[in-house]
Amino acid sequence: MKLSILDQSVAIADKCQDQVINDTLNLSAIAEELGYFRFWISEHHNHPTIIGTAPEILMAAIAAKTNKIRIGSAGIMLPHYSPFKVAEQFRVLNSLAPNRIDLGLGRAPGSDGRTALALNSNNREFSENFPSHVRDLIAWVTNGDLLDGHPFKRLKAQPISDTSPEIWMLGTSNYGAQLAAYLGIPYCFAYFITEGKGISESIKNYKENFKPSKFLNKPKVNVCLWALASDDDEKAEYLFSSRAYWKIARNYGELDTLKSPKDALFKLNENNWMSEFKKMISSSIVGSYETVKTKINSIKDDNDFDELTILTWCHDEKERINSYKIFSEIIN
Repeated sequence: MKLSILDQSVAIADKCQDQVINDTLNLSAIAEELGYFRFWISEHHNHPTIIGTAPEILMAAIAAKTNKIRIGSAGIMLPHYSPFKVAEQFRVLNSLAPNRIDLGLGRAPGSDGRTALALNSNNREFSENFPSHVRDLIAWVTNGDLLDGHPFKRLKAQPISDTSPEIWMLGTSNYGAQLAAYLGIPYCFAYFITEGKGISESIKNYKENFKPSKFLNKPKVNVCLWALASDDDEKAEYLFSSRAYWKIARNYGELDTLKSPKDALFKLNENNWMSEFKKMISSSIVGSYETVKTKINSIKDDNDFDELTILTWCHDEKERINSYKIFSEIIN
C-alpha cells in the first residue's frame, strides 16, 4: 500500500511562523528519503493554527527541493478561485515537476464565511457551481476540450505539454464521492476530519457509481488519517496532549497555536478536561509502533482503500519526524 504525508503547516507556540513554513519544506525532503509516495499540503485562510495559505507556491519550492516524490494540494478550495487560473498555476507546476504533481480539489472554505467572501465575493455562487467548475478545470489542466458552446472553449491553459497533473477529489461525504465517481477521478476520504464517520458509505458510494474515464479505468481510494507514533505508548500520549488540548479547547470556542505537551497537560488539568483527554487517546491512532500498526490494520480491514496518507501534529519537530519514520517502517 502506498503511503503519503499531508502537512498543514501548523503554528507552534513560541515558534516563528516563517520557520513553520520552512519546516514543511524540510519535511518534504525527509519524506522522499523515507520512501513516502506523495507529499500533500493543505489550504487554510485566516486560521490561527493552520497557516498554510498558498499550496501552489509551496509546491513549487518543494518541487525544487525534491526529485521523485509526488507533490500535491489537499486541497485547492476551488470556490475561492477562477478554475482557469488554477489550471494555469498547475500547468506551470507540471512543467517544473512533470509526472509528479497532484491537484486535490475541495469545496469547503478552509476558513470562516467572512474570510471566504474576502477571497471571492462570488463564493456562494462558485460553491453552487462547483461540479461544473471542476469539469472545466479538468479540461483545462489536462489540455482537453470544454463542452461545445462553452463561452471559454477556445481558451488554453499554458504551458502545454504531454504530461498533466493527477486530479483528486477530496471529501468527507457522499457529495465528493459521487462527483469523483461521475468524473472518473481518484477520491480521498478525510478520515481525520470526521474521525472516521461516513467512511464506509462514502467509499461504497464512490465505487458503486464509478465511471471509467481517460484518467482512471477503476476506482482509486486514498484515506487520510491523523496519527502519531513514538517510542512507546506513554511518550506518544504525552506528545499527543498538544493536539488533544487544541481539539478540546476548539470545542469551547478557542483556537490558538499548538502548545507544548507540558503546557497542554497543565491546561487540561486546570480545566478538568483530563477525562476527555483519556477518552480521546483511546479513539485516536496514537502510540508505539505496535499500537498504531494494530489500529491502522483495523481500519484497513474494515474499509477497502488503495493508499494511506498520514497527518501528524507535534510541538517538537524532531518528534514529528520520528513519528513519520515509524509510520514508514510500519507500511514498508
